[in-house]
Amino acid sequence: MDYTYQDSFQLRDFIVNNKQTFENCLLDEAETVRDKIEEILQIGNIDLVNNAHKLIVFIIDQEKRKIEKFAEQEGIAWATHSIALTFKLEWIQAIRRTLWIFIREYSNLTDKMSIDDLFHLENDINSGVDDFLNQFFINYSTFKDRLIKQQRKLVENLSVPIIPINQSISILPLIGEIDEQRVEILKEKALNEVGENHIQKLMMDVSGVADMEDDVISQLLKLIDSTSMMGCETIITGLRKEVVLKITDLGIKLNEQTRTFVTLQHALSEFLIH
Repeated sequence: MDYTYQDSFQLRDFIVNNKQTFENCLLDEAETVRDKIEEILQIGNIDLVNNAHKLIVFIIDQEKRKIEKFAEQEGIAWATHSIALTFKLEWIQAIRRTLWIFIREYSNLTDKMSIDDLFHLENDINSGVDDFLNQFFINYSTFKDRLIKQQRKLVENLSVPIIPINQSISILPLIGEIDEQRVEILKEKALNEVGENHIQKLMMDVSGVADMEDDVISQLLKLIDSTSMMGCETIITGLRKEVVLKITDLGIKLNEQTRTFVTLQHALSEFLIH
């Protein structure tokens, strides 16, 4: 390869003035990632090549704070768009190898670098790359965990929707499988809503639940007792035959104040009309 070189060049100048050659060498070193550059740009607006140039300057100038800040931005961006970490790891290692190719060429062209200089440079360059990688993975993992928690919270809220009808009546429609984890979420959210919004009647529609485990039935009935203690009447609608049989087989009796209706529509007609 032909390099642009002047006696006044420091290493940083040498790399900057051979930008295109550096890019070509970097793409040769990153065989897998080079085919994904446009895709990553489209997915997350992440310009791998330009970002590589920024990182190289930060590393050569030993801008530790800028390296950490840049790693934070990159980690959050890659986590947000769920881009494969293997691409990032290969890309950074390709940057490291390309840097050392250019350091070797610069060393051959200049008489400014002693063996001691090379040893110090080795420590500075590799430490800078490693610092970037460490901070990138820390920020990627932290942000990814935060996203997962937010998504889990959203799913939890969607799985236990409490819909207000008026100031005193709300509906809690339950659909699908009710397992122990979901019933715990249900209990916490229902009691919070009853307390915060002063719900007087909670219509629990279970027509979308085909079956329940014994423990889940017990927990739901405890919830009914708890809401009753808070001054809220729970109305159950849409109980299926299978669930009713389990309740009777368990010898469990509903709270005396708990009313049941065949459908939610019947309950709404009863309470909204009267």
